[in-house]
Amino acid sequence: MNDDPKLPALTLRLARLGDADALAELIPLSAHALQADYYTPIQIEAALGPIFGVDRQLIADGTYFVVEAAGRIVGCGGWSRRKTLFGGDDGRNPDDDSLLDPTRDSARVRAFFVHPEFARRGIGRRIMSACEDAILQAGFRDVEIVATLAGEPLYAVFGYHESERFEIPMRDGLTLPVVRMRKRLAPS
Repeated sequence: MNDDPKLPALTLRLARLGDADALAELIPLSAHALQADYYTPIQIEAALGPIFGVDRQLIADGTYFVVEAAGRIVGCGGWSRRKTLFGGDDGRNPDDDSLLDPTRDSARVRAFFVHPEFARRGIGRRIMSACEDAILQAGFRDVEIVATLAGEPLYAVFGYHESERFEIPMRDGLTLPVVRMRKRLAPS
C-alpha cells in the first residue's frame, strides 16, 4: 500500500476509546481540507460535531478503524450495526441507536476521515476493505452509507450505488447535501 520508501508505514487497527482526542483533532483537519471543494466553510463548521464528529459508540462496539503512520492517527472510518446513519456523539439520537437485524437490515458505513497530508494514499480503500470484511463476518448482506459529496467517488469505486440525494438540516437553517448509497455484499 505504501510504495514510497520516504513515507512511514501505515498500519490499520481497531480504534480505542483513548483515541478519541486524536480523532477529534483529525476530523476538523480532514473536513476543512478535503470537503472544501464540495461545501462552504460555513457548512463545514456547522457540520463539525453533530455530523462530522467522533462517535464513541462505534469505538465501543469495536467497529471503528484507525490507520496510523509512525504512531500518529492519519485516517479513520468504520461501520455500524446500529440504526444511526451518520453523526458524532453530539448529534446522536438515542432512538436511532438500537441494533440492526443482519437478516433484514443493512449495516452502515460511517465516519471516514483522512489527514490531508495522507490523502490519496489508499487509506480510505484500506479501511473500506476492512469494514466490508467485518460486515460480512457479522452476518450482514447489505450496506448503506450516507456519503458526503467528497466521499461519493470512493464508495462508487467499491460498487456502491446512489439511491437518494438529500440535505441534512443543520443549525441556522443551513443544510449539508449528501448521497445515500447502497451495496449488496452477499447474495440472499
